[in-house]
Amino acid sequence: MTRFLLIRHAAIDAHGRTLPGRMPGVHLNAQGRLQAQALAQRISGVPVSALYSSPLERAIETAEPIAKLLGLETVVSEGLLELGFGDWTGAAIEELANLEAFQRFNSFRSCAPVPGGESMLQAQARMVAALHALHARHPDAHVAVIGHGDLIKAAIAHYAGIPLDLFQRLEVSPASISVVDIDDATVRIMAVNDTAGALLRA
Repeated sequence: MTRFLLIRHAAIDAHGRTLPGRMPGVHLNAQGRLQAQALAQRISGVPVSALYSSPLERAIETAEPIAKLLGLETVVSEGLLELGFGDWTGAAIEELANLEAFQRFNSFRSCAPVPGGESMLQAQARMVAALHALHARHPDAHVAVIGHGDLIKAAIAHYAGIPLDLFQRLEVSPASISVVDIDDATVRIMAVNDTAGALLRA
């Protein structure tokens, strides 16, 4: 059994304001750096033996204190990359909110296209495939994965049997940890959006 700690990257200035997507140069803010340090302390007692991260700076910066404290190398995985937001990348959310296509994307995630980008269904399949590849590589280990909110929610929705069109009912906050156990026969969701660490040792 692989126990995955699915960690959303820590806080950035763009959160709730713009849609950074895969833009380079988006870094943790001061709060995010503190959150990343706290994350490392929260999981310091968990026997994590492998650490993987999305290639984006905000995820790698979240992983750095964990890697340092646990003596692990951060391995970058393209499968954990943020959703490709195409033409919407870098746009202000307030402006996007008025677009019919963006409204449809948020209410019909399973099928609504992203102009010039990746569909949520494609991203979900990519994320789940990445996790199962990591399970095959680490079949009996605790693995920390630093990624992005929508991708973590999409993976949890897949394992819970929740339609993508309802996945916004799940909350995955910056610097939160969700815990999923995967083995060859079953999946168990142990925690979602843990921001205090109490459930990690359950």
